[in-house]
Amino acid sequence: MTTADVTRTQAWLMAARPQTLPAGAAPVILGAALAVYADVFAPLPALAALVGALLIQVGTNFANDYYDAVNGADTDEREGFTRVTAGGLIEPQRVKYAMAATYGLAVLVGLYLVYIGGVPILVVGLSSIVAGILYTGGPYPYGYYGLGDFFVFIYFGVVAVTGTYYVQAVTEAAGAFPATVPAGTVPPAVVVASLGAAGLSTMILVVNNIRDMETDREAGKQTLAVMLGYRGSRVEFVGLLALSYIAPVVLVVAYDYPLTVLAPLVTLPLAGKLTRTVLTRTDGEALNPALERTGQLLAIFALLFAAGLLASGVV
Repeated sequence: MTTADVTRTQAWLMAARPQTLPAGAAPVILGAALAVYADVFAPLPALAALVGALLIQVGTNFANDYYDAVNGADTDEREGFTRVTAGGLIEPQRVKYAMAATYGLAVLVGLYLVYIGGVPILVVGLSSIVAGILYTGGPYPYGYYGLGDFFVFIYFGVVAVTGTYYVQAVTEAAGAFPATVPAGTVPPAVVVASLGAAGLSTMILVVNNIRDMETDREAGKQTLAVMLGYRGSRVEFVGLLALSYIAPVVLVVAYDYPLTVLAPLVTLPLAGKLTRTVLTRTDGEALNPALERTGQLLAIFALLFAAGLLASGVV
């Protein structure tokens, strides 16, 4: 399909990138399952956390599409999926308005979570939106200076899982709008579990940046992949993968979680095939499918992790 054949609806779907939503939902699902396991599950806060996370994901997709285009980072040589702003499919100002509207909806959902979670969720929610915008926007787009991987690891991994758990656990531990994090609402084991989602979430960005390394370098976009080169970026990829699969093992060994939480390890063959591609290819023909498969791996990993947690109550 050429850009001339793309309808307005198709263009907006391309900008929103719905294929990223399973990866955005995966950490929240894991956080909800951890809450069920700990007997602190609260359905409304969990649902609000899911909706808020997906809105922030879409808003960030709009932001990246818009700011990469206006900053000149998206060029005709880019091998990734079509960007609607750079491709002239949607007017830049409309994409910017869509970004603002989506983040606005996230704020509305977040008001309920702030009422429950207080100052900690207020800080996390607002900083998540700011991080999404400043990734490629603002006077110092940190994604252009090698910091994107760190922020994805924190916000789309650690914060997404622990924040989801927190807004459920805090409903029983404190009254409305707590000023600090009440004791026991973010247990160390939950932080460990979040590292599995954090590693895989960041791997998505690593694959993306390996694919775009040459065009990013030419555009002056200093991603961590550009700084590390192919060898260093592949070491990062393997390290993140190892961290993700070690996390459930640590829960069993150090925190006495049931063996069922090792269910994500059945995806190791899929991870192995993906790793071989990333270690040997640099072209979009191979890495575009690998990018999608990394997102699918995150979703399957989180679902199996969640299933292992839930199954522990019936095994």
